[in-house]
Amino acid sequence: MDELHTRHPEGPTMMPSSSEMLFILAVFILFFGIERLPKLARSLGMAKGEFQKGISDSRSMTEDDLDRGGKTENAELVEKADSAGVDIEGKTVDEVESDIEEE
Repeated sequence: MDELHTRHPEGPTMMPSSSEMLFILAVFILFFGIERLPKLARSLGMAKGEFQKGISDSRSMTEDDLDRGGKTENAELVEKADSAGVDIEGKTVDEVESDIEEE
């Protein structure tokens, strides 16, 4: 069985080899120049951090929605306002929350 058809226990790996990494680095240097390489690497690092933060935020928002029984914050607020007899038409979220607290 050749190398392409062997199965890895954790699934297929997509990491480039060291020679491929050197080739990619050479192409970057060729296109962007050596002086722009640190700035480009820093930008990529920041983008990766923002991406990870977005994933983390979406996971926590999903968990919060599940804790509320699958309802979003606004849906839960509308339900509370209906049960308290508060009219929500034309009001902001803060106004509705304060009206619910007054009831």
